[in-house]
Amino acid sequence: MAIFVNFAAFQLGWFSAVIGAAKGMPWVGPLVIAVALLLHLRRAERPVEELGLALAAAVLGTWFDSALVAMGWVGYSSGQLHAMIAPYWIVAMWVLFATTLNLSLRWLRGRAWLAAIVGAISGPLTYVAGSRLGAMEFLNAEAALIALAIGWAVMLPALVALGTRLDGFSERPVEVALR
Repeated sequence: MAIFVNFAAFQLGWFSAVIGAAKGMPWVGPLVIAVALLLHLRRAERPVEELGLALAAAVLGTWFDSALVAMGWVGYSSGQLHAMIAPYWIVAMWVLFATTLNLSLRWLRGRAWLAAIVGAISGPLTYVAGSRLGAMEFLNAEAALIALAIGWAVMLPALVALGTRLDGFSERPVEVALR
């Protein structure tokens, strides 16, 4: 049940962020995502670890998406605080994505190559969906899609591995918990 709730919360947050940004209301997604994050942390056995994972994903995502903006490969319709930095609703989406790593995407653990393939395919597809919904645009589609495929092929396995270390949901053996 927790996996289903996690998946549903991710979908709700993703659509709220993308459609909100497309409609000129970039604050809607981060508001929904904040509620999803609070509920996620409330359900976690070790919320501090889950929060650490969310913050790490936010930093990585801000860097990555800001690089795409700075290179002139993507543009956003709303929510940018500075022309060279990813919009805040995208940063919130990275936080939301982190909430799936130890629940919905747990099946990727120990499968780095599979995570790389999933990232290389699904990462760019989510940006294409966001573009089609009007939240962003590809200014140089070829370069952006290549960068997205490579970036997500690297970042998803790295985030899955980080999620394994910062897992606030799985039970730990007593000797690990006492350290």
